[in-house]
Amino acid sequence: MIMQKKLKLWDAIMLVMGSMIGSGIFIVSSDMMRNLGSGFWLIVVWVITGIMTVAAAISYGELSALFPKAGGQYTYIKEIFGKKMGFLYGWGLFTIIQTGTIAAVAMAFGKFTAYLIPALNDAAPIFQSGEFKITWMQVLAILIILLLTYINTRGVQSGKLLQNIFTGSKIIALLGLIAAGFIFVDISHLSENFSFGFDSFNNLKKDGLGNFLKEGWEPIGGMTLMGGIAAAMVGSLFSSVAWESVTFVSGEIENPKKNVVKSMIYGTSAVMILYIAVNYVYLNALDRNSIAFAENDRVAVAASHYIFGSIGTSIIALLVMVSTFGCNNGLILAGARVFQTMAKDGMFFKQAEKNNKNEVPANALWMQGVWASLLCLSGQYGNLLDMISFVIVLFYMITVFGVIYLRVKQPHLERSYKAWMYPITPIIYLILGAGFCILLLIYKQQYTWPGFVMVLLGLPVYYFINKNKNTE
Repeated sequence: MIMQKKLKLWDAIMLVMGSMIGSGIFIVSSDMMRNLGSGFWLIVVWVITGIMTVAAAISYGELSALFPKAGGQYTYIKEIFGKKMGFLYGWGLFTIIQTGTIAAVAMAFGKFTAYLIPALNDAAPIFQSGEFKITWMQVLAILIILLLTYINTRGVQSGKLLQNIFTGSKIIALLGLIAAGFIFVDISHLSENFSFGFDSFNNLKKDGLGNFLKEGWEPIGGMTLMGGIAAAMVGSLFSSVAWESVTFVSGEIENPKKNVVKSMIYGTSAVMILYIAVNYVYLNALDRNSIAFAENDRVAVAASHYIFGSIGTSIIALLVMVSTFGCNNGLILAGARVFQTMAKDGMFFKQAEKNNKNEVPANALWMQGVWASLLCLSGQYGNLLDMISFVIVLFYMITVFGVIYLRVKQPHLERSYKAWMYPITPIIYLILGAGFCILLLIYKQQYTWPGFVMVLLGLPVYYFINKNKNTE
């Protein structure tokens, strides 16, 4: 079955940027500031994350040129390290990484919609039993997932048009927020937030009701600072993932050997510059406590209220709704292609292999959509997402290491694109990624083992699928 080449370079760049820019950039800087207590260290962590993200994209470019077909990261891992490792990645992608991200982003859409429609926020739960409840915001999140899934079953053209419109809109909106954050701010807090210099602090203390204590800042340094940086990077890394989604649809991109590489490098670089600029807006508009203790961590709402006045909340709510809608479209469009490729390899439900009359994997799209909808109902997805940054970075490291592994094992492979500044680029990612994972293992185990266990649960599934085959 030959996939139709319907996505051009611009479409691929929009997919990269649209999949990256979701809800994280509007929220995570609050938790990052609580862990670090300094404008300097906040920016340092975003710069480190940017270097890691672009270094990984440059490294992935070499693999995308070697394996220019649908399936992306799953295909790379399977081809380099074998079917079992490829399956574990695909398993993790379906059970929590891709579908959990879709669910969380859809829930963010629902929560910010509630700013504009208070009745949605104040309505009684549809169902409640103990701590488990089903709310109208969850129902809205599910409806958004199902709507976007349906649109994407209508063909790649429908999905890419929606992607380009919404990604373009949120880039323009972010640029507007950045400009306004420096033009319309009467009292700048930038020098105040950078006045701490290299000193760092944290404030994670809560009162009996679970509210953070604004007066509890404590100086930190040495390995405690390293732990704070790792904890802060959980937020910045989560905000910066999903750019590899473009590799999932390589089979539908014109001239994939060149355009997938370009889209990843251009897209990730542009988004990380935007992210750093937005954090300068937060530091310019708000003091340390206003960033760290923004209501419900919605630091963008606090900054927007300061910049635009009372209308700011509505402006940022609309921006996040546009952002999350477009982000989820990109995630839904791309993720299903991996599960289709897995099905072709006998590693997923056979029905996921089929294309519909519009030449898209409708069955895989609906399987992904239904499972993501169930995660919306679970009430557990938010905690799980906090805990999968470790697993995501591990798989990134495995894939980036694959570039070095192939250079050593198969040096004569024809490479139409070679990773820029090899081997420095992949080594930079591996060192920074290893540091992040080791620090989390030492200081923040709650961010590590749950996601890791979820992936390992795929092993018995793999052996069950392959019980009558020759397993690797």
